[in-house]
Amino acid sequence: MKRLILAVLAALLLSLPIPSAAVQPDEVLADPALEERARDLSKGLRCLVCRNESIDDSNADLARDLRLLVRERLVAGDSNDEVIEFVVDRYGEFVLLKPTTTGANWLLWAAGPLMLLLGGTMGLVYLRGRSRAPSKAEADLTQEEQDRLKRILDD
Repeated sequence: MKRLILAVLAALLLSLPIPSAAVQPDEVLADPALEERARDLSKGLRCLVCRNESIDDSNADLARDLRLLVRERLVAGDSNDEVIEFVVDRYGEFVLLKPTTTGANWLLWAAGPLMLLLGGTMGLVYLRGRSRAPSKAEADLTQEEQDRLKRILDD
């Protein structure tokens, strides 16, 4: 029974995700400060193959190339912003896991709330117009019948 429990625990431990397991030992920089900066930058860049995974977590070849590119730029003396700008210029804003809200992206960020407001306004206008419209039964009545109905309802 103890062996079974140990086997299950070992399987569970092996199945847990290991942070930054995708980074290969040959990619790690000798300078710990630069390596830390590279890891921080890599966590904010999207793997273009895996889509919603950072290049730091992805095992794809393109993610490895991007990790190496980030490290090369840092070794060359670029600041964090310059590295991000270089990668975005090369691959487009899609490479950012957290897109900016500048330029044309503000429309994408605002589209959801704007559509909700537009839909709500259209619904209210429709319901108000419908409540004010005469019912079909009243529209078919003659003026004399409408007056009589009004007297009956007022009593």
